Amino acid sequence: MAIVPLPRRPLDPSDISGDVSGDIRCDIRCDTPGDSPCDAPGDAPGDLPSEAVRLWYENDLGWATVPGTPVHLITGLRFDVLDVPAEAGFAALRHLGPIPGPGSPVALRDGRMWLLVAAGGAEEVPGLLEWLDWGGLDLDLTAVGTGGHIEAPAPAGGATGRGGMPEGTGSQGAAVWLRPPEPGREVEASLPTMSALGGATGTPDLVRVVDTVATHCHRVRLRRASTGPSESQPLAFS
Repeated sequence: MAIVPLPRRPLDPSDISGDVSGDIRCDIRCDTPGDSPCDAPGDAPGDLPSEAVRLWYENDLGWATVPGTPVHLITGLRFDVLDVPAEAGFAALRHLGPIPGPGSPVALRDGRMWLLVAAGGAEEVPGLLEWLDWGGLDLDLTAVGTGGHIEAPAPAGGATGRGGMPEGTGSQGAAVWLRPPEPGREVEASLPTMSALGGATGTPDLVRVVDTVATHCHRVRLRRASTGPSESQPLAFS
């Protein structure tokens, strides 16, 4: 009988020392050549002042940021990230829960979706994919954890349309929140984790999230291989 891999211990912030700005790498993919958030100078997300963006994340949420502009969020401390094609991400979210609504934060950028999971989750993903029989397949799924970072989406309300929904799908420009984090609420309680396996907390366990996302990443790749990429990403959640 197969055994679910045991969860690893999330990174302790005390394990990090020194200036992280020179050691952090960005593992997020960008669909537009030369449009990596690590290399893009200029204004902060949503044209908000960089310092205002940084203060919102550091003071209101307690999330660590990388020095410099544009503002980037350090992964592996409070959360890790699953980076998938937005088309696959939307399909997975229809199965995991409605948007907007309660659950772990989700962001969009350049046709990609970032799903936040518990810190340490990125290290579990390769083993889970193997255990779930997804190992060896090119799923276009990247897990970003310890030593990584992502571009900071515009603070909630700074780049959204009516009802908190982003006006676009992240296909162009800076990152935006599809389901933003809530100031004053510990984000860890909402994040998918290995410890939620078989529980009744209402938070999806990491195994279910990875399996669901991998399934839809595979379907998207098969569809694109036969018909080519879709011209737009769906926003329906039926």
